[in-house]
Amino acid sequence: MKKLKFAFPICLMAVMLSSCATIFSGKTSAYQKTKPANGQPKRQVRVGYLVADALLSGPIGVAIDFVTGAIYKPEPKK
Repeated sequence: MKKLKFAFPICLMAVMLSSCATIFSGKTSAYQKTKPANGQPKRQVRVGYLVADALLSGPIGVAIDFVTGAIYKPEPKK
């Protein structure tokens, strides 16, 4: 029982930190979620979130952020 009480907070923390950009960046826009068509400029990656994901959660967190689009910078202002 003691091991379960110790393992639960560790597992909860691992899930909460699994994808930094998804949690901390707020809402993602349609620009971030949509893959650019041919001839359109590519989306830029938020390097800080990418490094944090790689260090804290590994490939799972990185994959989650890329799938949700949260790893990409919001649409540049014109």
